Amino acid sequence: MEDKMESMKIPDHVALILDGNGRWAKKRGLPRTMGHKEGCVTVEKTVEIAARMGIKYLTVYGFSTENWKRSVEEVGALMQLFRYYMVRLLKIAKANNVRVKMIGERSRFDKDIVEGINRLERETKDNTGLTFIIAVNYGGRDEIVRAARRMADDLESGKLKKEEITEQSFASYLDTAGIPDPDLLIRTSGELRLSNYLLWQLAYTEIYVTDCLWPDFDKEELEKAIAAYNKRDRRFGGVKTT
Repeated sequence: MEDKMESMKIPDHVALILDGNGRWAKKRGLPRTMGHKEGCVTVEKTVEIAARMGIKYLTVYGFSTENWKRSVEEVGALMQLFRYYMVRLLKIAKANNVRVKMIGERSRFDKDIVEGINRLERETKDNTGLTFIIAVNYGGRDEIVRAARRMADDLESGKLKKEEITEQSFASYLDTAGIPDPDLLIRTSGELRLSNYLLWQLAYTEIYVTDCLWPDFDKEELEKAIAAYNKRDRRFGGVKTT
């Protein structure tokens, strides 16, 4: 696969839905939190692999707006894991010239987590390698509603005129402003849904689903997804002319 990868087109932006942590743990008789912990290790490895492959943007679905519905114990464990992981991620980002960006509504998190997110973004903003985007307390519909509210404020204040509303201008109000739409979406664990993820941005993204559970995802699995991506005929709604 290594030799074949050299002749393949590497997608600029890969988005990931990290599914299967709980099932991975259950198969091994472990608590769900162990699956999430192992999933974080896989994220770390994937960031380094993607950076070496030449992927420019990597976006992962870390914690959705719907995940607050889980048990208090699981949400609490996830928050503690997030605190630990942010410290690890800062070291990894600095070692690999990675810029980190968070998308989603961060105000719901505890103050120390918000400060950790801000520090991650601040201390990696000048890195010139892979941009690693983590969606936390993120939902696609919530993002669109928040963008619409910001646009409405600008219309009301006169900063924006109605005739200036276009797809491009609306996109500038989204959390992902300035970031190209994903070329490839990978979802692990075999589920066939978007789960309220990047609903605006995925309009013409190629989708690849694997039965592999997220903690088991590795370089070979990423290469398989990119190989499948290279077989797609991307016409963006147009007609093939050759």
